[in-house]
Amino acid sequence: MNAVVAAVAVMLILSLCRVHVVVALIIGAVVGGLLGGLGVEATLEAFQGGLGKGANVALSYALLGAFAVAIAKSGLAHALADKALGLVNRQQSGGTGLLKGMLVLVLLAVAISSQNILPIHIAFIPLLVPPLLYVMGKLNLDRRLIACVLTFGLITPYMFLPVGFGGIFLNNILLANVSESGADVTAVNVMRAMALPALGMLIGLAVAVFISYRKPRQYDMERIEQTERVGANYNPLSLLVALVAVAAAFVVQLWLDSMIIGALTGFVIFSVSGVVRWREADDVFTEGMKMMAMIGFIMIAAAGFAEVMRATGSIQTLVDSSAELIGHNKALAALLMLLVGLLITMGIGSSFSTIPIIAAIYVPLALQLGFSPLAIVALVGTAAALGDAGSPASDSTLGPTSGLNVDGQHNHIWDTVVPTFLHYNLPLLVFGWLAVMVL
Repeated sequence: MNAVVAAVAVMLILSLCRVHVVVALIIGAVVGGLLGGLGVEATLEAFQGGLGKGANVALSYALLGAFAVAIAKSGLAHALADKALGLVNRQQSGGTGLLKGMLVLVLLAVAISSQNILPIHIAFIPLLVPPLLYVMGKLNLDRRLIACVLTFGLITPYMFLPVGFGGIFLNNILLANVSESGADVTAVNVMRAMALPALGMLIGLAVAVFISYRKPRQYDMERIEQTERVGANYNPLSLLVALVAVAAAFVVQLWLDSMIIGALTGFVIFSVSGVVRWREADDVFTEGMKMMAMIGFIMIAAAGFAEVMRATGSIQTLVDSSAELIGHNKALAALLMLLVGLLITMGIGSSFSTIPIIAAIYVPLALQLGFSPLAIVALVGTAAALGDAGSPASDSTLGPTSGLNVDGQHNHIWDTVVPTFLHYNLPLLVFGWLAVMVL
């Protein structure tokens, strides 16, 4: 069996069996390394060598967690949640449907905006979502629905709109790598190429909202109250400082392109202003780092996992063996290349990192089979995006979990990974294949 396929399969099976994702990634990497012929020492060396690549992201999320706790102490997010809770309390029995819809739309709009208008990616989730958990609980809103909404907003904009993170993914990575690999993309409209795959994502969202998770789901309100400090104290000054800190953090992040410095700037403003007292600063910082510890360690382990997969050389073997099966069958070629992309992205957790791996192989093969440049862009772009939703190691699933599981009532695998995999990867596979065949 191919080492990449085996490693990803082991990691996913263990995760579904409720083995912690970090442990699943380590075991999967070892299995993949041994099957790939690396041996124990070489496997561990490759894994340890890749860990450093995830350190920057992990530190960013740790500082973001400290910043989120500081915002919680200021009462800003709780003030917004209190307003929403007031609306809930004024509703008559059975009249909360409109509020549910409004809450879903607001979170969807914020998630989409985090990719382009204010490109902060998942940074908003631990700031905005936890204080709203009490409101969601009062509305009996299924958190799996919110996970699907957030993941849609984190993925679809960058794979369709060429602005913000989409500008990086579509122009700087997708078109650039397809061009370097031999296809003429000068006349390619990247939005047209990715329109059908994006439509698949939209259909998946509609199914989640209107069919899969429309029924009420109850959560333990006492656990939410204990975690989120319902009724937190705040005053106009603390709210003003919070607004200034949030604005400063976002401006610094966009200016220096550093989530680390942005979050640190916001935390310093809270400390200097007195909203977070000096003697409490260390505890607040530690609490925030604990909140984001899981996502940080998973990202670090995922970087090591990805490095082992590259070191085995089995990604190339997987692509080559798929090419041998294809022959001159364009429909089968498109399907197999999309499935290979799904496997790779599920393993390494990053669609941005998948494109350079697959473009060099896919583009010459697709040209040989007679695919148009537009179809090739759709093929490579969809193959990379597949697996971003539904990967245990993707920040598009880890981010929603970090906000929805602060009270321990939202399981990363069964409440985020599995729902997003089913609602997005399956329609994305179908509509991506359709786009490649008709363009």
